Amino acid sequence: MLINSTSLRSLYTGYSTAFQGGFAGVTPLYQRVATTVNSTTRENEYGWLGQMPRFREWIGDRQVNSLKTHGYTIKNKPFENTVGVDRDDIEDDNIGVYTPLFTELGRASASFPDELVFPFLKAGFTTTCYDGQYFFDTDHPVVDENGAEASVSNSGGGNGTPWFLLDVSRALKPVIYQSRKKFDRLVRKDQETDDNVFNRKEFVYGTDGRCNVGFGFWQMAYGSKQALDPAAYEAARVAMGNFKGDNGRPLGIVPNLLVVPPSLEGAGKRILQSLLVNGGESNPWANTAELVVVPWLA
Repeated sequence: MLINSTSLRSLYTGYSTAFQGGFAGVTPLYQRVATTVNSTTRENEYGWLGQMPRFREWIGDRQVNSLKTHGYTIKNKPFENTVGVDRDDIEDDNIGVYTPLFTELGRASASFPDELVFPFLKAGFTTTCYDGQYFFDTDHPVVDENGAEASVSNSGGGNGTPWFLLDVSRALKPVIYQSRKKFDRLVRKDQETDDNVFNRKEFVYGTDGRCNVGFGFWQMAYGSKQALDPAAYEAARVAMGNFKGDNGRPLGIVPNLLVVPPSLEGAGKRILQSLLVNGGESNPWANTAELVVVPWLA
């Protein structure tokens, strides 16, 4: 191939098409458990976390739900992924071998939020949320109906493989995916005068973006490292159904998503998808939640 501006433009178009094809071919999973918040600054503060407004009978003046300031901030981080193509391969028309690589680069770009969100969810047993406690913890502070501080648990304990029961029906899901700059464009450095070409005879293509993840309301999630069986699943549902906000107001939590790693897929299916158990008894937990198997939790 004769290397000039026309051939390089054509080469970039082909690689960009492969990139976009790979990007479009991915159905990411993170949107099932995370709310995407579009960011326009270096960081975003979520001071309103911890306040879940509820209705009251209107007697006298309105009572304003003053938002608690928790100072929970998510700072955007930069990420990149770059591919180099040797000039000799371009001159020898050996460029087709790189096309699958750019398709995979597109797939990796589309699924990158998955790689952030699910390991972050898994780390919730040792990572703090807005109230200063671990996201999955036994002593989240709330104010009970008598005005006294009480502790609430959204953790099943244990030391096995973690699994998660979530309520993802609300506007704010358990995880926040904060997007500042999307990973949806392939950028090139392929001019003869570019240092990478001149010094190393390497044409460079890459993508980059800025984002980060954080936790939303812990009340929307329950994490456990106990063996995933009907008893543990029932305990999680009961705990979440009993969650109350400040002053003892029920939150109306209805868990509808069971998130598991591949190793617990069978256990999850037996609980949620088997209509009969124990040799013919009706399964009371069948179809009470949707099962999502996440390879990023492996």
